[in-house]
Amino acid sequence: MADKWYRLSVEVHKKYGGKIAVMPKVPIRSMDDFAIYYTPGIAEVSRRIHEEPDLSFELTSRWNVIGVITDGTRVLGLGNIGPEAAYPVMEGKALIFKYLGGVDAIPLPIRVKTPEEFLFVAQALEPALGGINLEDIESPKCFYLLEELRKRVKIPVWHDDQQGTATATLAALINALKIVGKKISDVTIALIGAGASNIYTANILIKYGAKPGNLIMVDSRGILHPEREDIDKMMIENPWKYKYAIETNAERRKGGIPEAMKGVDVVIAASRPGPGVIKKEWVASMNKDAIVFALANPVPEIWPWEAKEAGARIVATGRSDFPNQVNNSLIFPAVFRGALDVRATTITDEMLIAAAEEVAKFAEERGINEEYIIPKMTEWEVYVREAAAVAATASAQRVARIPKSYKEELEHAREIIGKNIRLVELLMKEGIIA
Repeated sequence: MADKWYRLSVEVHKKYGGKIAVMPKVPIRSMDDFAIYYTPGIAEVSRRIHEEPDLSFELTSRWNVIGVITDGTRVLGLGNIGPEAAYPVMEGKALIFKYLGGVDAIPLPIRVKTPEEFLFVAQALEPALGGINLEDIESPKCFYLLEELRKRVKIPVWHDDQQGTATATLAALINALKIVGKKISDVTIALIGAGASNIYTANILIKYGAKPGNLIMVDSRGILHPEREDIDKMMIENPWKYKYAIETNAERRKGGIPEAMKGVDVVIAASRPGPGVIKKEWVASMNKDAIVFALANPVPEIWPWEAKEAGARIVATGRSDFPNQVNNSLIFPAVFRGALDVRATTITDEMLIAAAEEVAKFAEERGINEEYIIPKMTEWEVYVREAAAVAATASAQRVARIPKSYKEELEHAREIIGKNIRLVELLMKEGIIA
């Protein structure tokens, strides 16, 4: 099956020469119009921005432009394949940003050797961008880059492998817990994998109400705990993982995945493609009404039907051909829509929690069940509501240059997102997109 998609993808990319393009959004009736859009008229626009740099958000396209920046060190499941090979993935991200969020995203694979070089390039790009989406960067470097870049620039910075996955996971878990009748503060959660996704997921879960001691995190060497032989090395080389080795696992469990899963309520796996990474008997050892999120792609750590056969009540994966797809694409277009529309200076964890709660609420209103705990990407109204929740939270936290209420952003986001979806439909109808 995968071979079919691989072959078709290469053919389509070759036919279209990529997936995105730049289009004018102003009328061009004659060459005289360029006296307004370019010289001599443009000089006055530049003069005004020189006097007040923030006018660049009002008088140029900067307000709606983000850079999708990568060094190509951890691309999908392919690893360190370099910036050129990362380009089609960044371009795909840009396509989703535009279609589902109305955001103009520019693929920016960069050739850098050190984290400081990366930061220099990203920071230098700030005047051109309204936001930055970091993508496909190896761990633990990605943690440092996100933290440091957020300190250095005054535009939203986001790393989708961390924040996007964590937000989507929280949204799905909120509804899964409702179905099984358990509270986030009471459940024990095993996090299989201690990379970018699960480390930020742990952060968000704790901020949402999970008890740190109720989390049990497993990396490739086993369960994290303070007595591990590599704890001193971890403290120096990966302080982000070290933090959770110290603060989680109140029981001080030791061992590997089976020991981490025994008697827990929830498993969130974001490790390596399966099947067989998680075994049926390990699911069977979990508490009653177990929740299993097996999020590795292209093959989940355990097949959903195997987890169900072993007693799991709710199962989610990262795939669209199974129920309950926990997908970053439900999150990043809307988060940036809301952040850009209020000219946010950053993206806070509270904004992510607001997004997760809105996504969960959207699904709940439509009737959640064991095979529908999170909306599908086709339900585009969820992006509108999510953007509104993000914008309202940014405004309440005073990180918005132009504060907006939930209702104000709801109308604004609906107009922008709806317009872009209709635009693609129109271009296809007219044969401009073949």
